[in-house]
Order: sequence, then C-alpha cells, then structure tokens
Amino acid sequence: MTNAHLSELAPQPLWSFFKLLADTPRPSEHEAAIVEKLEHWADSKGFAHERDGAGNLLIRKPATAGCEQRQTIVIQGHVDMVAQANQDSEHNFLTDSIATQIQDGWLTATGTTLGADNGLGVAAGLAILDADDIQHGPVELLLTIEEESSMRGALELRENWLQGKWLLNLDSEDRGDVYVGCAGGVDVNVNHHLALQSNDNSALKILFTGLRGGHSGLDIDKGRGNANRLLIRALNVLQTEFSFRLASFNGGTLRNAIPREAEAVIALAAEQQDSVIAALTQQVALFNKELAETDHELVLKTSTVQADLALSDNDSRQLINVLNAAPCGVEQMSNSGFAGVVETSNNLGIVTLKPSTQSSEQSPTPQADFEACLLVRSLKDSATQALAERIRSCFQLIGADVEFDGAYPGWTPNAKSDLLQYFQHCHKELMGQEAHVKVIHAGLECGIIGAKYPALDMISFGPLIRGAHSPEERVELQSVEEFWQLLTLLVQRLP
Repeated sequence: MTNAHLSELAPQPLWSFFKLLADTPRPSEHEAAIVEKLEHWADSKGFAHERDGAGNLLIRKPATAGCEQRQTIVIQGHVDMVAQANQDSEHNFLTDSIATQIQDGWLTATGTTLGADNGLGVAAGLAILDADDIQHGPVELLLTIEEESSMRGALELRENWLQGKWLLNLDSEDRGDVYVGCAGGVDVNVNHHLALQSNDNSALKILFTGLRGGHSGLDIDKGRGNANRLLIRALNVLQTEFSFRLASFNGGTLRNAIPREAEAVIALAAEQQDSVIAALTQQVALFNKELAETDHELVLKTSTVQADLALSDNDSRQLINVLNAAPCGVEQMSNSGFAGVVETSNNLGIVTLKPSTQSSEQSPTPQADFEACLLVRSLKDSATQALAERIRSCFQLIGADVEFDGAYPGWTPNAKSDLLQYFQHCHKELMGQEAHVKVIHAGLECGIIGAKYPALDMISFGPLIRGAHSPEERVELQSVEEFWQLLTLLVQRLP
C-alpha cells in the first residue's frame, strides 16, 4: 500500500483519513468502494448511517455530553475526485491508488490529480466524527457523490433527511477566505452527424500539448490556454491559406477542466505539409507569446498519418467556423460588489470528431460523430441560461442537436448569516483577523442543497489548494493545520 507517509503528518487524524481516500480509487461515478469502506468504519464506531436513493452517505454522531441542546451541524463534502493524468502516465483511476509526495511544504501526486478536492474536506469531516476530545452538538456528515461529473448527488439529495441548522461545506480552496455564494451552471451537449468522403491525399496529425489546464471555474480568469480553443484558432487561420479537410478531432476529457491537450488530423496534399507545419509553428509561437505570463509553453507535435476518410470541404469549414465562433472563457465580470469575481463564463471542455461506429441503413455513406461538451457558469441563473441559449443558436446554424443537462442553481449570499459571524469570531481568534468574505465562480453544492433545505445557514471554507482538476493539483501542508484548527474551534463554538 502506498502513502504511508501521510499518517505521519499533522493533524494526524485528518491525514489518516485522507490516506484511506488516496488509497481507494474514487473517480466520479465510481464511488461505491469508498462509500462501502466508510459505512464499515461507521459501523465500527457505532454511528448511525444510511444512503439515499442517489447513493449519498449520511453519518450521524450524537452530541457530546452536555451539548445535547445545541443545534445540529451538517459537515458536507463530496467523495469523488477528478481523474486527470499526464499523457505519459499509466495510472488507472479505477484500480490504482493515488501516489503522493511532499515537495517544499506541499503535497502533490505523481503525474495525476491529487484528490485534495474534496478529499481533504471529507477527511476533516471524518476526523471530527472520530474525535473524542472535541465538544460539539449533534453532527451529520453528508458525503455526496458525482459532484465533479454532474452534481447528481446534490441534485438528487433526499428531502427531509438533514436535521441540521448549520452547514459547513469544506470544498473551498483558499486560506483566509470564506465563501457565502457560488455560481450555478449547466452542461451544453452538442451532437452532430456528418458525412465522410474518401481521402486519396496524405494526412497530418497535429497535437497541441504542454498546457497547465486547471479548474474551469476557479482558473477560467487566469489567462490559461484552452487547448481546444487554440487548436481551432490555428485551424481557422490555416483554412484561409491552405486547402485541407478535417478528418478527426480529439480534445479535452472533462467539461469542468480546462483542456491541456488537443489533436486533429487533417487531409491535405503531400506537397502542402511542410508549408502547413511552418504556418502552425508560427501560430504556436504567437500563442506562446500571448500565454507567456500565465501558462506553460504550448508544444506542437506533428506526424504524417493515414486517413482514408475526411469531411467534405464545406462541412470542414463550417465545423471549424462554428467552433471558432462559440463563446469560450470569461464572458462577464461581476458588478455585484465582490471585486474581481467572474460572473459568467463558458469552458469548451470536450471536442471530438471521429468515424461513427454505428452503421445506418438509411445512410450508407460513412458518417462521423461530432460531439462537444461545454460548461456554462454564472452567479446569475438568468445569465447562465442566456449564454447557454447563445451557444445553442451557434451550433444549430450547422444543424447540430444541442441539449442542456445537469443544470444547478447558484448560491445567493445571505448578508444576515449568523454562521458567518461565528466563523469570523473563530477566524479572528486564531489568525488575528477576519477572513475575506467571497463568492466563488465554481459550482459548490451549497446552492443545490440550499434549494432543498432553505432554512440551512451555510458557509464554505477549506485549505489552500492549487491546480485543482489537473495533475498540478497540490495542497499546502501548513494550511491544512490551520484549516483543522479553525474547523474544530468552530464546531465547538456553534450553539
């Protein structure tokens, strides 16, 4: 078993539970193994627990002696993690543990996401339940599933299940900050079928790689390159100078991660290849100049391949044009009083074009399947819908089918939150100053849970995590100690 060093870190109870999480594969939509382990642990402690129809797990711990009259505290996190690995990694997220390492005061993984998002929040909640030296009222630990893929756990959360007054969401990633609002969002799924034609010319595979990627909410304003967007930009420039047809495209793996890599295969005359590669080299140099202060170096790799089929000239142009026109990145900054916060954005997360694997009697001509998955976020639900509709209009211009899925509401700040005041008192006592009150351009489950449980008073906080949703994910060890001190003090102080 890997990660023995985690049990030696402080605070030891929290890190011991994080070791359990790191050792147990738990990518989104594959949480059964970790949930079963946590149920067995709850049984060993004598804690009541149950799952709802969605598969969320609720573990209840009674109040400690003398605290029975206090209000119930709900501690909430999600057990799934984003599964992202570097191109040269052989990691299997369904079978392999996350191999962690410590570097300069930070914990990171080796070539994969770490799972600190939201494994540290879950571990902290479990450590609270396990502690016998912390005085607190009744505690409910709510562990949701599929937060990173669809929010299904929160969306299908059982009603009239939670008994708490206070909800502590432990899924934030900045030291010294407390979050009281978040963006809502919706997935925009695009599907289209296009005829393929034979190709007698050569073909060139173009790979863009080396970018940092990141969280499509938290990092959308960091100026990082979106590999899908950049490759489409390059193809759009190429089609003004050269004659080629698009044979395939494959970029991004998650709708909520900024794509780090994308590749396309184009069919073109052999005598054009050198000129096309030279033009691509110029484009990549331009992109690297644009990204010099905000991203890693974009790397171009090309190779001659075989492609027997490609789109028609017209379909190729139209597809490149519509992808180039689709909104991507920050759409609007907030004017709600929270300076520097993104209001509305879109991430062109996944783009694929590949030969169809399904034959059709109605269409004997070879077909290609085009799919795109975009994630729209906004602090305003009306703006989420408006941008999603714009994207639908864009892709409908080429006859594509566009569906919305997984919509979830934003979390509206509560200016009169009693929980926020208790938190600020604790933060000032420990850190010497109050925390910065913020809203976050990411899809915390608080908005969804709050819609089902409107009486809950909610905040979100956590340790310092960087690079979430990418293999650069890391957490600062000192911030975890501070996070634990703050959580334990708050749990003891809540009436």
